[in-house]
Formats: sequence, structure tokens, C-alpha cells
Amino acid sequence: MIRRLLLLLALLALPATADARQPLPEVHTILDVGRALGPGDYVWDEDDVPPGRARIVVDLTRRRLYVYRAGVEIGRSYIVIGPPEQPTPTGRFPILQKHADHYSSTYDGAPMPYMLRLTWGGVAIHGSPVEEDWVTHGCIGVPTAFARILYAHARKGDEVVVTRRWLPAAYD
Repeated sequence: MIRRLLLLLALLALPATADARQPLPEVHTILDVGRALGPGDYVWDEDDVPPGRARIVVDLTRRRLYVYRAGVEIGRSYIVIGPPEQPTPTGRFPILQKHADHYSSTYDGAPMPYMLRLTWGGVAIHGSPVEEDWVTHGCIGVPTAFARILYAHARKGDEVVVTRRWLPAAYD
């Protein structure tokens, strides 16, 4: 009961940049990670979860990416994001394009493996070194092994919500 109340409060804390006319992602369960995720860490467990479209939530403040299917959390990863001078934008984004072996046309051909494009202006989720002091140019970097799994499960058009303070600290 308390878990559901905390989740409801977290859902209500979405930023004003999210389109209020669209329904919020429904969250029914949380992965039991067993410890806080640190740089380079991720978990993925889709056992007994029905098939369906992925819904992805990125919490910039907590530096976490959460993946849900059928309202159940199936994946979570520590992330790297853009610095204050080149921040990762918040809002709701459909996955516009997928490219497994992508290289940046803006940043000297930097590798962006398992790229899921969120904006035509260059913001994407992609595999990256994920270390405590690492930053991106506004993208969402996830460990490359996690990016490979996410890439296999995400489809063009799946929704990505980029926000701040998605879940309470108890769900780190």
C-alpha cells in the first residue's frame, strides 16, 4: 500500500514540460535491485512480464533510466547526461530512429552504439562509458551492454519521458 502511494506521488511530480494531456506511464512493480546502482551498473529482468511496447523514463536528477513493459519495470540503468552548459532536455519524446552502429556527425565521429534517437537536433539514448565524472553533449549515455538489450526491446515510436525526480530515493 505504501509502495503504491509513493509511486502515485512520484507520478504526480512530473515536470511541467511533460504534456498533461497524455496519460502518465503506469507503474505496478519495481525491480528488486538489492543495492544502489553505481556508475556502469544496470539490471534487466523481464521474466513473467507480458510482451508489449516499452515505456522508458529517464530521471536526470537521480541519473537513472527505467524501462517498463505492460506497466512492470523490466530494466534500470545508471546513466550519464549533459552538463549544465549543454543539458539533456526534459519532456516526452518518441523514439524517432534506431541505428545499432551509429557515429556522431557533430562530434568528430564519436561512436554512439545502439542509438535510439529522441530529437532530430541530436539527442539520443546510446551506449557510452558510464563513469561518475563522465558527461555527454546532451544525450543519455547508458552502459553499452544495457544499450544492446534496450535496443533489442525498444521500437520506433516508443515513448521516452525525460524528467527529474521520477521515483523516491527508496527505489534507487
